[in-house]
Amino acid sequence: MQIHFNGPVTFHEEAGPCYFTFPALEETGLCRHAFSTRLGGVSRGQYASLSLSFFMGDEREAVYENFRRICGAIGVDEEKLVFGCQTHSANVRVVTAADAGKGILRQRDYTDVDGLVTNVPGLPLCTLYADCVPLLFLDPVKGVVGCSHAGWRGTAAAIGRRTVEVMQETYGSRPADILACIAPSIGPCCYEVDEPLRAAFSSIPDVSPEGLLQPKGEGKYMLNLWETNRRVLLAAGLLPEHITVAGICTCCHADIFHSHRATAGHRGSLAAIIALKE
Repeated sequence: MQIHFNGPVTFHEEAGPCYFTFPALEETGLCRHAFSTRLGGVSRGQYASLSLSFFMGDEREAVYENFRRICGAIGVDEEKLVFGCQTHSANVRVVTAADAGKGILRQRDYTDVDGLVTNVPGLPLCTLYADCVPLLFLDPVKGVVGCSHAGWRGTAAAIGRRTVEVMQETYGSRPADILACIAPSIGPCCYEVDEPLRAAFSSIPDVSPEGLLQPKGEGKYMLNLWETNRRVLLAAGLLPEHITVAGICTCCHADIFHSHRATAGHRGSLAAIIALKE
């Protein structure tokens, strides 16, 4: 299969799972990471074929095999994966070696966690998606990675800024050193919202609402979550040149990605995975 996207991402389609990486992160040589597609797994039906959630109704054995495949492709240990417990919050958990395997081999002893950060090498963080915005972080100076799930609620609550704050508070990260990547997610071409969301996105602290919502008529707007999250990260102190936006809409490309909106919820899940190299 030949798939080509213009933009600051690399598409990997070797034998096995297909996934994206960001050259901005790869070039540091400090981390392993991926944002998955729906291609190259063993799931069937609406989950076909690379689905990465144990909670959507897919067979557990198939999901585990899918994780084994994508983790093997990027060189991380699937048995050490640490998952969030996503509820569209702006809560960020500091992950330690004691959390290894929570969400895949062990029960999670936490709830309401949409962001994860760690400085432990070889400990892969994982958050799940099907149109929401994945945010990947790397502080190459302090040796810290993070990933956060930014749906519209998390975006409006500035989870990107909260992730940066936790990196500062816990590890002494400087925002100016942090690299951030906004992975494929629903784009301004497809994300239609109504008046209550317009109000929520017009009042994010330190974020200009100008141009984020395009009126469509009859109280409907097209919302740009990519640009909103970019502005949230800028407000957190990141440098413009340290923020990479994939610019790929998951809803437009539902043949490549699991998309909640494109399938009316009949879908599997994508994953963002990142780990410091050992």
